[in-house]
Amino acid sequence: MPEIRQTVSTGTKWEPIVGYSRAVRVGSIIHVSGTTATDHQGNVTAVGDPYGQTIQAIRNIEAALHRLGASLSDVVRTRMYVVNIDDWEKVGKAHGEFFSKIRPATSMIEVSRLITPEILIEVEAEAVVTGMDSGVPPTVAVGS
Repeated sequence: MPEIRQTVSTGTKWEPIVGYSRAVRVGSIIHVSGTTATDHQGNVTAVGDPYGQTIQAIRNIEAALHRLGASLSDVVRTRMYVVNIDDWEKVGKAHGEFFSKIRPATSMIEVSRLITPEILIEVEAEAVVTGMDSGVPPTVAVGS
């Protein structure tokens, strides 16, 4: 029996243009795309605040995971792309507030820029879900 592919969409205009989903689950593996600090309308939050943006990005990741029957405790890897590596302590503090007990493998990488100058960080996550199938339908819409 083939594994079901489940996707989570934010409903933003960029997903069909670029051709991506917020998150994809196949079997027990979930990949969450680079996620930024945006609200349900797609507006950047916590402008100028790398700590606040990290908090919002991880909350957005958490929402996508929930739609696929998972939680942050299932996360095994994160990648954080920052425009200023000098913000590492603020970004690390926010990441630690969610993951200090989970302790996924992680990377923090400085990049020259992200999609818009207001965005200071983008976070990716990978999760492995153990247990029964989530019962989530193949496509689920969720806020950004």
